[in-house]
Amino acid sequence: QVQLVESGGGLVQAGDSLRLSCAASGRSLGSFAMGWFRQAPGKEREFVAAVNLRGDNRFSAESVKGRFTVSRDNTKNTVYLQMNMLKPEDTATYYCAATDKWGPWVGAEASYDYWGQGTQVTVSS
Repeated sequence: QVQLVESGGGLVQAGDSLRLSCAASGRSLGSFAMGWFRQAPGKEREFVAAVNLRGDNRFSAESVKGRFTVSRDNTKNTVYLQMNMLKPEDTATYYCAATDKWGPWVGAEASYDYWGQGTQVTVSS
């Protein structure tokens, strides 16, 4: 079992940056590939980015490529989502998730076994 807690959300203006963190407890984060998802009001939850166990392979959604970067520090049991050039359409609750399976399927919610409670990001225009 692993517990995930997101932090770092907030209210920012368009063009600003935020860094979200996802801290794990219960098990070493080094055992899991990690993903970030987001859900805007009235919309389905969508994939944002994922990183493999070692942090040397990543996938990102087209909507955030070039703006968001996922990284991890297994020594701190923490995964990060650096979000730059934020847009109002990035407003959502952001969730981190853990899976022991890495592959092209990491963009699918069903691939993940553990989820955090989410952190709210609001981007004003």
